[in-house]
Amino acid sequence: MPQSATLRLVLVDDHPLFVRGLELLLPASTQGRARVVGSTGDAAAAAALVRRCLPDLALVDLHMPPPGGIRAIAAIRRTTPKVRVVAFSGLDETDLMAQALRAGADGYLPKSSEPEELLPPLMAVLDGWAVLPAGLLNAMLRPTQGGLPATAVLDDGERQLLQLIAKGCRTVEIAERLHLSDRTVKWMTAALLRKLRVSNRTEAAAMAGIAGLL
Repeated sequence: MPQSATLRLVLVDDHPLFVRGLELLLPASTQGRARVVGSTGDAAAAAALVRRCLPDLALVDLHMPPPGGIRAIAAIRRTTPKVRVVAFSGLDETDLMAQALRAGADGYLPKSSEPEELLPPLMAVLDGWAVLPAGLLNAMLRPTQGGLPATAVLDDGERQLLQLIAKGCRTVEIAERLHLSDRTVKWMTAALLRKLRVSNRTEAAAMAGIAGLL
Protein backbone atom coordinates (compact mmCIF):
# COMPACT_ATOMS: atom_id res chain seq x y z
CA MET A 1 0.00 0.00 0.00
CA PRO A 2 1.51 3.38 -0.96
CA GLN A 3 2.42 5.81 1.78
CA SER A 4 -0.44 8.14 0.75
CA ALA A 5 -3.08 5.37 0.70
CA THR A 6 -5.68 5.09 3.45
CA LEU A 7 -6.34 1.90 5.38
CA ARG A 8 -10.12 1.61 5.68
CA LEU A 9 -11.36 -0.18 8.80
CA VAL A 10 -14.66 -1.49 10.11
CA LEU A 11 -14.99 -1.92 13.89
CA VAL A 12 -17.18 -4.63 15.40
CA ASP A 13 -17.33 -3.79 19.10
CA ASP A 14 -20.13 -3.22 21.59
CA HIS A 15 -18.24 -0.62 23.66
CA PRO A 16 -19.24 2.78 22.20
CA LEU A 17 -16.54 4.69 24.08
CA PHE A 18 -13.79 2.44 22.73
CA VAL A 19 -15.17 2.69 19.18
CA ARG A 20 -15.45 6.46 19.35
CA GLY A 21 -11.93 6.72 20.72
CA LEU A 22 -10.50 4.77 17.79
CA GLU A 23 -12.57 6.78 15.32
CA LEU A 24 -10.96 9.96 16.67
CA LEU A 25 -7.44 8.79 17.53
CA LEU A 26 -6.60 6.38 14.70
CA PRO A 27 -6.52 9.00 11.90
CA ALA A 28 -4.61 11.45 14.10
CA SER A 29 -2.02 8.92 15.30
CA THR A 30 -1.38 7.53 11.78
CA GLN A 31 -1.19 10.89 9.97
CA GLY A 32 -4.43 10.07 8.18
CA ARG A 33 -3.24 6.69 6.89
CA ALA A 34 -5.97 4.75 8.73
CA ARG A 35 -9.60 5.60 9.37
CA VAL A 36 -12.79 3.93 10.52
CA VAL A 37 -15.43 3.76 7.78
CA GLY A 38 -18.08 1.86 9.73
CA SER A 39 -18.85 0.33 13.10
CA THR A 40 -21.44 -1.84 14.81
CA GLY A 41 -22.01 -3.16 18.31
CA ASP A 42 -24.17 -6.00 16.99
CA ALA A 43 -22.22 -9.14 16.08
CA ALA A 44 -25.13 -10.37 13.98
CA ALA A 45 -24.90 -7.24 11.81
CA ALA A 46 -21.12 -7.41 11.30
CA ALA A 47 -21.09 -9.33 8.01
CA ALA A 48 -23.72 -7.09 6.44
CA LEU A 49 -21.82 -3.96 7.49
CA VAL A 50 -18.55 -5.26 6.06
CA ARG A 51 -20.28 -6.26 2.82
CA ARG A 52 -21.76 -2.76 2.54
CA CYS A 53 -18.60 -0.80 3.42
CA LEU A 54 -16.05 -3.15 1.79
CA PRO A 55 -13.17 -2.06 4.05
CA ASP A 56 -9.60 -3.29 3.78
CA LEU A 57 -9.79 -4.82 7.23
CA ALA A 58 -12.30 -5.57 9.99
CA LEU A 59 -11.43 -5.40 13.70
CA VAL A 60 -13.70 -7.70 15.70
CA ASP A 61 -14.00 -7.78 19.50
CA LEU A 62 -14.16 -11.38 20.69
CA HIS A 63 -16.21 -10.56 23.80
CA MET A 64 -19.57 -9.46 22.44
CA PRO A 65 -23.18 -10.46 23.20
CA PRO A 66 -24.55 -13.44 21.21
CA PRO A 67 -23.92 -14.50 18.54
CA GLY A 68 -20.49 -13.25 19.63
CA GLY A 69 -17.23 -12.26 18.00
CA ILE A 70 -16.22 -15.72 16.80
CA ARG A 71 -19.41 -16.17 14.78
CA ALA A 72 -19.10 -12.62 13.48
CA ILE A 73 -15.62 -13.44 12.16
CA ALA A 74 -16.87 -16.62 10.49
CA ALA A 75 -19.76 -14.73 8.86
CA ILE A 76 -17.44 -12.02 7.55
CA ARG A 77 -15.12 -14.63 6.06
CA ARG A 78 -18.04 -16.37 4.33
CA THR A 79 -19.57 -13.23 2.83
CA THR A 80 -16.48 -11.10 2.07
CA PRO A 81 -13.47 -13.48 1.97
CA LYS A 82 -11.13 -10.84 0.54
CA VAL A 83 -11.52 -8.58 3.59
CA ARG A 84 -8.83 -9.23 6.19
CA VAL A 85 -10.02 -9.79 9.77
CA VAL A 86 -8.19 -9.11 13.04
CA ALA A 87 -9.58 -10.24 16.40
CA PHE A 88 -9.50 -7.88 19.38
CA SER A 89 -9.80 -8.70 23.07
CA GLY A 90 -9.13 -7.08 26.41
CA LEU A 91 -8.30 -10.46 27.95
CA ASP A 92 -5.40 -12.82 27.33
CA GLU A 93 -7.26 -16.02 26.48
CA THR A 94 -5.25 -18.37 24.30
CA ASP A 95 -8.13 -20.79 23.64
CA LEU A 96 -10.43 -18.00 22.49
CA MET A 97 -7.71 -16.53 20.27
CA ALA A 98 -7.18 -19.95 18.68
CA GLN A 99 -10.93 -20.21 18.05
CA ALA A 100 -10.81 -16.84 16.31
CA LEU A 101 -8.04 -18.06 14.01
CA ARG A 102 -9.97 -21.23 13.21
CA ALA A 103 -13.00 -19.07 12.39
CA GLY A 104 -10.90 -17.18 9.83
CA ALA A 105 -9.18 -14.32 11.66
CA ASP A 106 -5.83 -13.30 10.17
CA GLY A 107 -4.40 -12.16 13.48
CA TYR A 108 -5.02 -10.94 17.00
CA LEU A 109 -4.25 -7.67 18.80
CA PRO A 110 -4.88 -6.76 22.46
CA LYS A 111 -7.33 -3.93 23.10
CA SER A 112 -4.66 -2.36 25.32
CA SER A 113 -2.68 -1.41 22.17
CA GLU A 114 -2.15 2.31 21.73
CA PRO A 115 -3.61 3.76 18.49
CA GLU A 116 -0.17 4.69 17.18
CA GLU A 117 0.96 1.06 17.67
CA LEU A 118 -1.82 -0.39 15.53
CA LEU A 119 -0.78 0.63 12.03
CA PRO A 120 2.32 -1.60 11.58
CA PRO A 121 0.60 -4.88 12.56
CA LEU A 122 -2.54 -3.96 10.63
CA MET A 123 -0.47 -3.23 7.53
CA ALA A 124 1.35 -6.55 8.05
CA VAL A 125 -1.99 -8.37 8.10
CA LEU A 126 -3.03 -6.54 4.96
CA ASP A 127 0.17 -7.76 3.29
CA GLY A 128 -0.71 -11.36 4.11
CA TRP A 129 1.11 -11.91 7.41
CA ALA A 130 -0.35 -13.40 10.59
CA VAL A 131 -0.02 -11.19 13.68
CA LEU A 132 -0.09 -13.27 16.85
CA PRO A 133 0.86 -12.82 20.53
CA ALA A 134 3.68 -14.98 21.88
CA GLY A 135 1.40 -17.12 24.06
CA LEU A 136 -0.81 -18.07 21.15
CA LEU A 137 2.17 -18.75 18.91
CA ASN A 138 3.67 -21.10 21.50
CA ALA A 139 0.35 -22.95 21.78
CA MET A 140 0.17 -23.30 18.00
CA LEU A 141 3.71 -24.68 17.90
CA ARG A 142 2.85 -27.67 20.06
CA PRO A 143 3.09 -30.80 17.92
CA THR A 144 0.21 -33.16 17.39
CA GLN A 145 0.53 -36.90 18.06
CA GLY A 146 1.66 -37.38 14.47
CA GLY A 147 4.68 -35.11 15.06
CA LEU A 148 3.48 -32.30 12.76
CA PRO A 149 2.46 -28.84 13.97
CA ALA A 150 -1.27 -28.47 14.44
CA THR A 151 -1.37 -25.46 12.12
CA ALA A 152 -0.60 -27.18 8.81
CA VAL A 153 0.13 -30.42 7.00
CA LEU A 154 3.09 -29.95 4.67
CA ASP A 155 3.78 -31.64 1.37
CA ASP A 156 7.27 -32.94 0.59
CA GLY A 157 8.39 -29.71 -1.11
CA GLU A 158 7.20 -27.53 1.76
CA ARG A 159 8.80 -29.83 4.31
CA GLN A 160 12.15 -29.64 2.46
CA LEU A 161 11.93 -25.85 2.24
CA LEU A 162 11.14 -25.57 5.96
CA GLN A 163 14.11 -27.79 6.80
CA LEU A 164 16.47 -25.61 4.76
CA ILE A 165 15.08 -22.46 6.38
CA ALA A 166 15.54 -24.00 9.83
CA LYS A 167 19.17 -24.82 8.98
CA GLY A 168 19.78 -21.11 8.34
CA CYS A 169 20.14 -21.33 4.56
CA ARG A 170 19.80 -18.03 2.74
CA THR A 171 17.46 -17.57 -0.21
CA VAL A 172 20.30 -17.88 -2.73
CA GLU A 173 21.52 -21.11 -1.09
CA ILE A 174 18.03 -22.61 -1.10
CA ALA A 175 17.64 -21.64 -4.76
CA GLU A 176 20.86 -23.44 -5.63
CA ARG A 177 19.91 -26.59 -3.74
CA LEU A 178 16.42 -26.77 -5.19
CA HIS A 179 17.49 -25.61 -8.68
CA LEU A 180 15.03 -22.70 -8.59
CA SER A 181 15.28 -18.96 -9.09
CA ASP A 182 15.68 -16.63 -6.11
CA ARG A 183 12.30 -15.11 -6.94
CA THR A 184 10.58 -18.49 -6.88
CA VAL A 185 12.14 -19.34 -3.52
CA LYS A 186 10.97 -16.01 -2.07
CA TRP A 187 7.44 -16.68 -3.30
CA MET A 188 7.49 -20.23 -1.90
CA THR A 189 8.83 -18.99 1.43
CA ALA A 190 6.11 -16.35 1.75
CA ALA A 191 3.46 -18.96 0.95
CA LEU A 192 4.93 -21.35 3.53
CA LEU A 193 4.98 -18.71 6.26
CA ARG A 194 1.34 -17.90 5.55
CA LYS A 195 0.41 -21.58 5.72
CA LEU A 196 2.22 -21.97 9.04
CA ARG A 197 0.68 -18.68 10.28
CA VAL A 198 4.06 -17.27 11.34
CA SER A 199 5.54 -13.93 10.40
CA ASN A 200 9.23 -14.69 9.83
CA ARG A 201 11.86 -17.39 9.26
CA THR A 202 12.85 -17.52 12.94
CA GLU A 203 9.35 -18.56 13.99
CA ALA A 204 9.23 -21.07 11.12
CA ALA A 205 12.54 -22.57 12.30
CA ALA A 206 11.14 -22.90 15.84
CA MET A 207 8.11 -24.70 14.45
CA ALA A 208 10.35 -27.08 12.49
CA GLY A 209 12.35 -27.90 15.60
CA ILE A 210 9.32 -28.56 17.79
CA ALA A 211 7.71 -30.65 15.05
CA GLY A 212 10.83 -32.80 14.80
CA LEU A 213 11.62 -31.90 11.20
CA LEU A 214 15.32 -31.19 11.75
